[in-house]
Amino acid sequence: MIALGHHPHTDDIFRAMSPPHAIGDLQGCCSPLQTLLAALPPNAPLRFVGDLINRGPESLATLRQVIALCETGRARTVLGNHDIHLLAVAAGVRKPGKRDTLGDILSAPDSDQLITWLRHQPLAIFENGFLMVHAGVLPQWTTGDVLELAGAVERELRSPHWKAFLADAFGNHPDKWSNDLVGMDRLRLTINALTRLRFCKPDGTMEFDTTDADGAPDGHMPWFDVPGRRTRGTPIVFGHWSTRGLVMRDDVMGLDTGCVWGGKLTAAKLSLAPAGRDVIQVDCEQAQDPLAHKKKW
Repeated sequence: MIALGHHPHTDDIFRAMSPPHAIGDLQGCCSPLQTLLAALPPNAPLRFVGDLINRGPESLATLRQVIALCETGRARTVLGNHDIHLLAVAAGVRKPGKRDTLGDILSAPDSDQLITWLRHQPLAIFENGFLMVHAGVLPQWTTGDVLELAGAVERELRSPHWKAFLADAFGNHPDKWSNDLVGMDRLRLTINALTRLRFCKPDGTMEFDTTDADGAPDGHMPWFDVPGRRTRGTPIVFGHWSTRGLVMRDDVMGLDTGCVWGGKLTAAKLSLAPAGRDVIQVDCEQAQDPLAHKKKW
């Protein structure tokens, strides 16, 4: 039986042993994950930044491995845009993309159980002083705001009407936060920020078409460089941005180093002292062409 939640008591035991290691986007690359796990301290607590599946050759095996790690209490994960895309495809409200590698999950005999487990995972985790999301946070949000907004989406995904929710969860608008947002507009913007954000304007207006690290659209900047960002000072761990590569700053850790594109799979220790944030990387065999036509999701 797949456990839908984490195991707080077991988590406490692992956290007491050593700080967790956060691991960048897997995207269905199970073999590099196995190599990385062998290079980490035995039983080291693990935190995955999302995009567990899709585009890589072993989506089902990767999802099963992460679930197994979470069932023991050793690991936790947040949801990424590819994970939410899988949920929408499984719900029948979104079609698979040409480069998707989700078929083995959807055709698995226990597919329903796997999907149920996935939709019970959080969009944000805050523990030991670190905030983890898949993509980014808007400059107007505090850590408390992030957790509250993420929680609202999580409740919808875990509810009996999750399929109807996902049918209206996709799209680029609204693209700017306002305290007046309600209903699906508020929920959709939350999903987009936490799972898709790279560039935004100082006022928090998001842009979703540009992925290149050095190609900021006019008037935009990486979300973590916005002056006055209210989460500044809280270490934020994220993935989603393989063209940017490894980002290691005092309060920002970007861990998507393009494993599925033939880059590396990265783990970093979540030590509050920046000097203690050891980085371990393993090489990855290219599974997708990084120069293939660009895709928003």
